Amino acid sequence: MGVQYVGMDWMEASALVGLTFLWLLFAVIFFLGRKGAAPNTKTRVRSRRSWFGFAMQMIAYAIVYSIERPYFTPIVPMPKAVEAVVLLIATGIGVASIAFCFSAMRTLGKQWSLVARVVMGHDLIEQGPFSIVRHPIYLAMFGLLIQAAIVISIWQAILPAVVAFLIGTYVRIEEEEKILRGQFGAQYDDYARRVPAFLPKILSMQRGAR
Repeated sequence: MGVQYVGMDWMEASALVGLTFLWLLFAVIFFLGRKGAAPNTKTRVRSRRSWFGFAMQMIAYAIVYSIERPYFTPIVPMPKAVEAVVLLIATGIGVASIAFCFSAMRTLGKQWSLVARVVMGHDLIEQGPFSIVRHPIYLAMFGLLIQAAIVISIWQAILPAVVAFLIGTYVRIEEEEKILRGQFGAQYDDYARRVPAFLPKILSMQRGAR
């Protein structure tokens, strides 16, 4: 049936422009990550099963981007003031996700990879975003998914998209950590005990600070 159009709304239009700009930045980060990554000849161990997880994450994005609502309309009926807050929060999530992703990519350096692998001279990175969660790029990707869902998709698409993304993320984390535990053993087990895999321990951090 195609995407329907209604009268342009500056808030929705601004959020849409912001979403597009952030995805362009994500593409640049992806390109820089691949450019700075160690070549395949330096790979010691690789997991092909993690491609399945990557495919599930892409399905999640496909759900959100293929089931668009009419442009310049809110995700659910709401007052304009509330819509402004919702869109601002969504854009904030996107900005934070891009910043988190860029920081993680720079921290990884040559160890960046699209799928799970260990390269020659691989180090266990625990600083920067990796001190908050063990897989910060997946958290950033999840934030971009939520932003896109709020800005352009229908509310019914959120649950299946999130489920698909979490399944894919679980598979990728499982495969990556299998490789990293094989490489670093008890050192990685200690790291995993201290740092959560995907979602930050915000409440735990707050309790520990008291």
